[in-house]
Amino acid sequence: MARHGRRSGIIGVAAVAAASLGVAGYLTFGQSGATSEAHAEPTEQARTAPIDPSIVHASDRPGKSLNITIDDGPDPVWTPKVLSVLKKNDVKATFCMIGPSAKAHPDLVKQVAAAGHKLCDHTVSHNTGMDHKPESFQSKQILDAQQMIEQAAGGPRVDYYRAPGGAFTPYSRKLAAERGMRPLGWNVDSKDFERPGTDAIVRTVRRELRNGPTVLFHDGGGDRSQTVAALDRLLPWMKQQGYGFGFPKR
Repeated sequence: MARHGRRSGIIGVAAVAAASLGVAGYLTFGQSGATSEAHAEPTEQARTAPIDPSIVHASDRPGKSLNITIDDGPDPVWTPKVLSVLKKNDVKATFCMIGPSAKAHPDLVKQVAAAGHKLCDHTVSHNTGMDHKPESFQSKQILDAQQMIEQAAGGPRVDYYRAPGGAFTPYSRKLAAERGMRPLGWNVDSKDFERPGTDAIVRTVRRELRNGPTVLFHDGGGDRSQTVAALDRLLPWMKQQGYGFGFPKR
């Protein structure tokens, strides 16, 4: 994840103006789906709590800590199994969700949030060429997915944005931050998406943990039985190595 770009700030406004414009922007987006209006009118949360647009990898937990991240769901078969393994090991994770999948399975989004996990926007169509697309395409992908996930969650906010394949741009990072979402990278790619076998996934993660705290797994995009089995082995081992578990810094 080498695409960091330059940091950009969010211009503050008076509190009364923030509240009124934030509500207006939300209603404009929610009723019309027009991403340009939504971008022009950031939420009240974004105005009152500016988010760093740089790509985060660090954990919010001090000391020897890991961030478990789960991409491409929710999936009616595999998300419940991943949730079960996380619960068994008392570990919280960040779920990077595809907008239409969240819309199709609001019960799963609510289960994820109710269990204390964090929500992450992983766009509408998982286009890994996002960094070569026009800003209008990027905006619609990010903002439409955020709306779908938050509507499915029924209250909890989306805290992060992860570009498919790490295809961030300065524009997409700034837009996500303005909407209250910290751009989220990763340090350890488990390669579980390739389905190389449970043993191979376990070996990869153990070998690559020295690269940093944020570890990438998947609960969507096909058969994730190897991921579930690998998590069931890796989470206890991580604890034995002295790791704790947090969320990416905001």
